[in-house]
Amino acid sequence: MAEAGSKSRIEIDITEQAPFAGGMAFGDVGAYERLRGRARMAIDPGAPGVDTICDLDKAPRDADGLVRIATDLLILRPVDPARANRRLFFDWGNRGNIRCLQFFNDAPGSNDPRSAAHAGNGFLMRQGYTVVTAGWQADLLSGDHRFLLDVPVAMDDGKPVTGKVRVEYIATAPGQRAFPLSGRASTRAHPTVSLDTRKASLTRRRYATDERIPVPHDQWMFARVEGGAGLDNQGGETAVIPSDVHIHMPGGFAPGWIHELVYEGRDPLVLGLGHIAVRNLVSYLRSGRPDDAGGANPAGRAMEKAYGWGRSQTGRCIRDFVYNGFNADENGGKVFDGLLPHVAGGGLMWLNHRFANGIVSAGQQHEDHENPADRFPFSYARSTDHLTGRTDAICKRPETDPLIIHTQTGSEYWQRRGSLVHTDTQGNDLALPENVRAYFWASSQHFADPLLKKPARGICQNVQNVVWTSMFFRAVLANLDRWATDGTSPPASRVPRRADGTLVDVETWRKGFPSVPGVATPRTPNILERLDFGPDFARGILAEPPRRTGEHYAVLVPATDADGNDIAGVRAPMVQAPLATYTGWNMRARGQGHGALHEFTGSTIPFAESPEERAMTGDPRPSILERYPDRPAYQRAIGEAARKLAAERFMLDEDVERCIAAAADWHAPRHDIALP
Repeated sequence: MAEAGSKSRIEIDITEQAPFAGGMAFGDVGAYERLRGRARMAIDPGAPGVDTICDLDKAPRDADGLVRIATDLLILRPVDPARANRRLFFDWGNRGNIRCLQFFNDAPGSNDPRSAAHAGNGFLMRQGYTVVTAGWQADLLSGDHRFLLDVPVAMDDGKPVTGKVRVEYIATAPGQRAFPLSGRASTRAHPTVSLDTRKASLTRRRYATDERIPVPHDQWMFARVEGGAGLDNQGGETAVIPSDVHIHMPGGFAPGWIHELVYEGRDPLVLGLGHIAVRNLVSYLRSGRPDDAGGANPAGRAMEKAYGWGRSQTGRCIRDFVYNGFNADENGGKVFDGLLPHVAGGGLMWLNHRFANGIVSAGQQHEDHENPADRFPFSYARSTDHLTGRTDAICKRPETDPLIIHTQTGSEYWQRRGSLVHTDTQGNDLALPENVRAYFWASSQHFADPLLKKPARGICQNVQNVVWTSMFFRAVLANLDRWATDGTSPPASRVPRRADGTLVDVETWRKGFPSVPGVATPRTPNILERLDFGPDFARGILAEPPRRTGEHYAVLVPATDADGNDIAGVRAPMVQAPLATYTGWNMRARGQGHGALHEFTGSTIPFAESPEERAMTGDPRPSILERYPDRPAYQRAIGEAARKLAAERFMLDEDVERCIAAAADWHAPRHDIALP
C-alpha cells in the first residue's frame, strides 16, 4: 500500500472473523461482523513527517532500511458492504481501551465486544459505520484485551540509551508499599540503570506546588514485594525482591502525598511512532486497496469519509496529531475528514519525547501537575504566547486540517485549563477557525458514564457528578457527518466568553456561586505555570524535574447561576431542569490531599427535597418541590429541555424519548430522592 515515492509497507493478518452481537440486525444496515488481527507496518524514515519522530535515528532498521512496527486491530463492519455508509469511524482507544461503544452506543465497556449487550443501543451500527480500533500507545503491557502497539527500543550504536526519568506516586489507602516504576500496572516502566538508591532522588510533598522534601535513601529501594502461603503453619509470607522496574517503601507511601522519583533510566521506546501508526493504518483502510502482500482490505470498499474520536488522553492525542501535521498522509492527502476530540482541555500529548510515559494524565492541580502536556499552542486559532512572544496554532495547514468539533465539560475548565482552547494566553476571547467548533457541556464532568448506577463519593468530599450527556455524542457525530458530506454547518460554537461575563476569574466565580451549608468550594482552578524543561525540550529530551519560572497563563472558569450550575454552553436536560447543583470540580477529602481538586471528578450537591428541609438546613437554593410539584412536572420539564436541544441540533430525536423515560423516577438511581 506504499504511496508514490515511499517505501513504507503494510500487511494485515486477520486472525478472527465472526458475527458481532450474535448476528442481530441493526435496522436497514443489517448484521455486523467483527474482525480481529494485527497490522504490520514497515515505515520509511524518509517519508513525509516521519523525520519529526524523536529518536527515530536510534531505531533499528531492517534490510531495506525500514523501521518495523505492529499494532493490534479490531474492525466492526456490516456483513453486506453495500449497506455500509462508506464512513470509517476510528476510535483512538484510551490507554488501549475501546471507548466509542460506551459513549455513542450507551454500551458496557469491553475491549472484546461480541454480544448484543456490547452493541448497546446500536447507534453506530444503525448508521452503517465501519468502526476501527487499533493500538497507538506503545508503552502498554498486555492484559484485559488492551490494544497494543509494538515499536523499537531506541539504541545508541548498539548501546542502551539512558537519561533522567521522573514519575509520581500517590497512594489512595494506607499500607501501599510498592509501585511499578511507571506508576501504573498496565504500563511498561523504564528500567533503572542502577539499584543504588543514592544515585536517584525520592521526594515527597503534600501539595503539588510545595517544596520537595527528600526521602532518605535507606527508607526505600528498587524492589518488588511478592506474597504467598507459608509452610509449617507459618501463615502468609512475603519476599522483597530487587527489581529494576519497581519501587518499594517498607514504611509505606503516605496516602494523598505526592511522592516523586527522579532516576537514571534506560531503553526508551520510540513512542512518537504511534502517530505514524494511526496515520498509515487509517490512510490504508480508507483506500480500499489490497495490502502490500496482496491481501484484501479488511475495511471492505473504499471509504468516502474517515472520522476519528478520542476522549481525554486520546483527545489530546488528536490535537497533537493535527498540530504536528500528521493528518497529511505520505502522498499529501487528508487522513481524516473530521475529528472529535473530547475532554482534552488545552493539552497536547506527552508522546514524542524520550522517556515519555503515554499513560500519565495531563497536569492536574494535585496529580501530575508538572506534566509537559499543557504547552503552547493551546488553541486551534492563531495566537501569541505573551510570555515568550511565540505565535502558533494547532490548525495551521488549511490544505490538510480536518473539520474539528471539540467538546469539553466543566472538569476541563477547572482541571485541564479548558478556557485556553478559546482564549489567548491572557484570557481574551479568540475567534476559532472556520473548520472548528467548540462546545462546552455545561455542569457535567470529565467521565460521564452513560450507564451510571448509584454515584460514589470515593476519596472526595461530594458524590460524583451524575449529569447524563451521551446523547450529545450522537448529535455531534451526525453534525460532523453532514458538515463533511454536504457542507451543512454545525451549530455555532457554544462556550463561555469573557465578553458576556460567562467566563470569569475564580474570585468573580465565587461571588456568584451559592453558599450551600457544609459545602467547601475550590480555592482556585488548576493554575498553569510556564515550566522550563531545559534547552533540549524541542528535541524531545526533558530536564527533570523542570524549573518553575513563576510565570503564568490565564486560566478562567464558567460563571454559574444562582443554583451553582454553569450558565453558558450546551446545557443537558438534567442541567436545564436540575435536581441539584452539578459541578465540574470535586475536592479531595481529609487525608487524601485535603482541599485540592480531585482528578477529573465533578460533584452532585443535592437540593433540599422540600421547603421545610430547605428552611431547616439554611440552603439558599429553592427545594425540589418548589421547582416541581410532583414527578410528572419534573418529567415535563425534562421533555421540554430535550425537545429544545433537538431543535437546536444538539440532540437527535431518538434521544428525546429516552430522556423523558429516564426522568419518570427522578432519574434514579443517579438521584436518591425520597419524594413520592
